[in-house]
Amino acid sequence: RELLPPWLVIAAGLTGIVLLCVSTKDVPVTPLRTKYGIVLDAGPSRTILFIYQWTTTKANKTGVIRECSSCPVQGPGVSSYSDSPQEVGKSLEPCLNWAQKEIPAEQHSQTPLYLGATTSMRQLNLTHPVLSDSRLAALTVALKSSPFDFQKAQILSSPDKEAFNWVAVNYVLENFFKYDWRGQLVPSGKGMVGVLSMGGASTQLTSKVEENQVPKEGVRLQLYGQTHDVFTHHCPCHGTDQLRSRLLSMLIQ
Repeated sequence: RELLPPWLVIAAGLTGIVLLCVSTKDVPVTPLRTKYGIVLDAGPSRTILFIYQWTTTKANKTGVIRECSSCPVQGPGVSSYSDSPQEVGKSLEPCLNWAQKEIPAEQHSQTPLYLGATTSMRQLNLTHPVLSDSRLAALTVALKSSPFDFQKAQILSSPDKEAFNWVAVNYVLENFFKYDWRGQLVPSGKGMVGVLSMGGASTQLTSKVEENQVPKEGVRLQLYGQTHDVFTHHCPCHGTDQLRSRLLSMLIQ
């Protein structure tokens, strides 16, 4: 092996001495502020409270979030509280109290809070709209009493709910964006997958369609700098509850 020239060794040593002797001043870096959001998924058989967090980092004008924790609400789904609608609001209190401990107190008033009810509440709204309204009223009272920034409690339409499922699955699979070797967000270049969602009361198949093939019931989404048109094929009465009932009926016969 060849030795380094003496002048290069001396120059490197002098450079190191100068760097050690020169006074330096740390440049403060403002940390990215973490924000939180709460979503209550009120399904047919149960309700789950999810806490999400994100920072100011965005990918093509769309936020990058992650689920940090969840709390299953004790008891049945919100549509099952037919005899005592006020109890549906009380059932949320343990998870709301838990969320207050998970999220810093100084951010409670800035944390948006949403509740979305799905299939069973849609069916109840069609057959007994008065009962459906009483459930939503009780839920609204309970959520407004929390220290969080309550936004809305509503019954999600089937296309909207399944579009959210489609977004969630493709987000987890990193089909919208990915991190490159520098740790920066870049388009993933992947295609989008379809989603088969089997709930308690129905089954849905949601997939992306071409722009010129979007039915009236389709949903258009603007995410991460791209436009996505998704459509849901709905199969009512083909959920796990109905399949279980059919299986029990066959066994009995």
